Amino acid sequence: MSNPVFFSPAGSLDHVVPGGRFVLDGPEARHAVTVKRLGPGESVDIADGAGKRLTGTVVSSSPAELTVECASLEEEARPDIRLVLVQSLAKGDRDELAAETATELGIDAVIPWQSERSIVRWKGERAAKAHAKWQSVVTAAAKQARRAWIPEVRAAVDTASLAAAVAAADLAIILHEDAVRPLRSVLESWRISGAATGAREVLLIVGPEGGISPREVTRLCGAGAVTAILGHHVLRSSTAGPAAVVLASDVLGRWTPASG
Repeated sequence: MSNPVFFSPAGSLDHVVPGGRFVLDGPEARHAVTVKRLGPGESVDIADGAGKRLTGTVVSSSPAELTVECASLEEEARPDIRLVLVQSLAKGDRDELAAETATELGIDAVIPWQSERSIVRWKGERAAKAHAKWQSVVTAAAKQARRAWIPEVRAAVDTASLAAAVAAADLAIILHEDAVRPLRSVLESWRISGAATGAREVLLIVGPEGGISPREVTRLCGAGAVTAILGHHVLRSSTAGPAAVVLASDVLGRWTPASG
């Protein structure tokens, strides 16, 4: 079994050295002690959500603090090719499910998209609460997946703002049931062309259950996006993104299956 992971604020591990001690406090410490019931002698990982991971042994615990002796400290680099899920807002929390599953599978960032056919609307105070909830869901999924990086939930966009993001991306793919080219073919062609070298960002765009409107497809393709189909079946909005993440990770050399 891999060690359980708990998150501390970014930068909190900067001055920790092997043999030294680190004190985890706040909600994460309470969760470790009262829910996981970790005690002295047990192994644990503490990550800062920005790539640093401390592996150590619990020295002491209380409801407010968990003291860990550092055995090792590693820093995981960001992948050169970053995958960003653009997930349109959907009813029934399917959009949150997509973000959660994509996080477990290795997505680097998530962009909520207010598409034309999205039934759910983020406005005013609701938008701030919804964004915070998505970040909480993503953080919990990163913990479950034992990740050292917490994906960023970026600000929600409308189609005009998404078109600007498409124009700035190195590759933007709209998952669409009427597309001609398979997603694997689009990704392989991009990789073979040599464009997939160095720091690159790939957008995987998923529409709502009502589908992306023709007007939106035209606008996003005009900004540089391409359409692609995942397979023979039409997937739900909560399934399409995670499926694309797995395929893209494999084709682009990011996929390294672990034991779990």
